Amino acid sequence: MALTLFAFDTPNARKITVALAEMGLTYSVKVVDITQKEQFDLAFLKISPNNKIPALLDTEGPDGQTQTVFESGAILIYLAEKTGKFLPGRGAARVATLEWLMFQVGGFGPAPGQVHHYVALSNEADKRYGLERFMAETLRLYGVMDRRLAEHAYFAGDLSIADFAILGWVWRHPRHQVDLQQFPHVSRWYQAMMSRPAVQKGFAVSLRRD
Repeated sequence: MALTLFAFDTPNARKITVALAEMGLTYSVKVVDITQKEQFDLAFLKISPNNKIPALLDTEGPDGQTQTVFESGAILIYLAEKTGKFLPGRGAARVATLEWLMFQVGGFGPAPGQVHHYVALSNEADKRYGLERFMAETLRLYGVMDRRLAEHAYFAGDLSIADFAILGWVWRHPRHQVDLQQFPHVSRWYQAMMSRPAVQKGFAVSLRRD
């Protein structure tokens, strides 16, 4: 099998399983259990220099050579260019897709991820400042998305890798304590995305060991 996904059950990994399903690609999964610090294994370091999941191994990469890819945004671009799907080749639609992909990678991921961290703390004094700071930013980002989706069915116009990227984090809205009813256009988009058979297939992939 040409493609191997190294992953665990996280938003960033779910972005990739959804994309792989939507693109109709066959792949195998190698679970990297981050709760057991397996991301620091030397063998994984050769694939992901930053010791982060997800990562991808493609034995049928460019020019028939084996290719490794780390960072979820880079993986999405790589797969889109490999298949010719969900990333326009040129023009305004390509720019919009990359803009919203980078919006997720640089903002709507780091901010709710920090909410996840501070919510889990048991010491109220420790978590109060962090929650106030990162919850405010998370809600602001939801507002940005809601305004965009008020005028577009998908973030870049047509369905794209930007939607797959953002979906991975909206999927965790209960964990970062956001009520989607506050953001009706995000809620509409989320329900539409989650009803797609390929998205459901992507989320059904097991990314944990039994």
